[in-house]
Amino acid sequence: MIPPRAALPGRVLRRGTALISLITACQAPAPATPAGASGRAPAPPAPPPSLVTEAERTGFQRTGRYAEVERLCRAFEQAYPGRARCVRFGTTPEGRPMLAIAASADGVLDPAATRAKRRPVILFQGGIHAGEIDGKDGGFWALRELLDGAMARGALSAATAIFVPVFNVDGHERFRRNQRPNQRGPEEMGFRTTAQNLNLNRDYMKAEAPEMRAMLALLDAWDPVVQVDLHTTDGAKFQHDVAVIVEPSTPHPGGLDAEARGLSEALQARLSALGHLPLPFYPSFREDDDPASGISATPGSPRYSQSYSAARNRIGVLVETHSWATHPARVRAVHDLLAALFERVAAGAGALRAAVDRADAGGARLAGAPFALTHRASPVSRVFPFRGFAYEKRPSEISGGTWTRYDEARPEIWRVPLFDQLEPGLTVTAPAAGYVVPAAHAAWVADKLRLHGVRYQLLPEARPGFAVEAFRSDAVSFEPSFEGRTPAKLQGAFRPEQHDLPSGSLFVPIAQPRAPLVLHLLEPLAPDSLVAWGFFNAAFERKEYMEAYVAEEEARRMLAADPALRAEFEARLRDPAFAKDSRARLDFFYRRHPSWDERVNLVPVFRVAASPLP
Repeated sequence: MIPPRAALPGRVLRRGTALISLITACQAPAPATPAGASGRAPAPPAPPPSLVTEAERTGFQRTGRYAEVERLCRAFEQAYPGRARCVRFGTTPEGRPMLAIAASADGVLDPAATRAKRRPVILFQGGIHAGEIDGKDGGFWALRELLDGAMARGALSAATAIFVPVFNVDGHERFRRNQRPNQRGPEEMGFRTTAQNLNLNRDYMKAEAPEMRAMLALLDAWDPVVQVDLHTTDGAKFQHDVAVIVEPSTPHPGGLDAEARGLSEALQARLSALGHLPLPFYPSFREDDDPASGISATPGSPRYSQSYSAARNRIGVLVETHSWATHPARVRAVHDLLAALFERVAAGAGALRAAVDRADAGGARLAGAPFALTHRASPVSRVFPFRGFAYEKRPSEISGGTWTRYDEARPEIWRVPLFDQLEPGLTVTAPAAGYVVPAAHAAWVADKLRLHGVRYQLLPEARPGFAVEAFRSDAVSFEPSFEGRTPAKLQGAFRPEQHDLPSGSLFVPIAQPRAPLVLHLLEPLAPDSLVAWGFFNAAFERKEYMEAYVAEEEARRMLAADPALRAEFEARLRDPAFAKDSRARLDFFYRRHPSWDERVNLVPVFRVAASPLP
């Protein structure tokens, strides 16, 4: 599908009645000059600001630069006084403003007003990957129609909309042709990552990019019940033009997954009725370029926008228009998706508000309950009729591997195995009281928690010998650098211990609405925890040592004094690998020596069954 002619170049798309009146006035005879000292006629009223985008002016062949976003943000506020507001919510590392437009039919245009009225907020954002820019162009089109009442009438009386045209602003201005050779249009576009080469859609949990810190503050202020992230997907060539993934898709406190499932079904049905070929899952094959390998509908971890929203007890919607559709068709898909969403909002904003309230209440009651931090697809699949194109695989004289060639003139149905029955993966039991972070790490951990809207308290006095569960890693491995960090993978478990808790340590209670997010952040084995992202890597480094000649002397003393230790050592010698490893043999004694650093491999995050507060 392509946008209607009313959306193509040369047409002004708003306030037709006002424009007709202006034309009629221009064609009428000029009025008599009013009497006055100057004898001059009064200046004509200023024309309304144009809300037409570069994309519309060029038939969706080009997209505008960021200066257009700055102009349109001001223009929307001028064109819809009291119903639209231009909001600056951050500044990029290269000094550009980060902008959003708030829209409401009745002037509910700031966070305090939405809270006072318990007004649901719907946030939709474009350009987190700035080469995938359909969301910006489709979002401006949809927002204008929402404010004009041409789309989802009544939606802006039931909810406040927040539109972030471009999240990755500096990446947007790294503007040139051929940024994405696997995407049809526009002629020029921005780049995937920020000026600091960070991928914002991997940064929601670790929150290191200045842009992400600004976005998290925006989310915390407005607290949207639904967050929509507008992307363009890559991958094989096929007919489906848009995928819409709604989270949570797995059991969630308060039954939020049921509301998300209902929204997903409604969006799929409405998009189909509008002539699209939507998918409810991310269209990525388990093996690249091999439809026969199937598709897993496994939810992503909360480093991604839609899963981060779910961890906050909110509904996240990932929209992926297909890169091989034309830019006009992709923009139309964004427009229609937003129309479908706001139609649902107009009819059911109260249900969305109630659903997230139930999720908050359920999250605050997680203490002592099991919670799945990951899910995996079961081995059971069903056949999904996937609309693809004929293709062939042939040997390549270029790569020396296999070359897949698609024939877009020959549509066909692929019978693809779909693995969409999900089962819990990593499951933890939430602590009875919460977590404690020792004072040495309190400042920077508190900063992360504030960004995520997580509540915590500082211990006003030390608590010596406090009963905790401590996680000592049995094995640690480090992955290659990723997003500027060295991720860590741990093996181990929490075990009962007693530790001195200094004054100034952080207590993070589990009895709070964002308890699911707390678990994702502080459980060491969670895939996007602070531990997993490498923030605690120094805890796994030895800082003291014992020279070999000293260890030789100490080992002999220890064996002479402890028959049980001698028996344990002799048993270990029956392992050939251990027996021939001189370093491991000396390390056996060093780890049992009084000088051994008991903090090595100790994760500085404790679980507690009772509050340490006085």
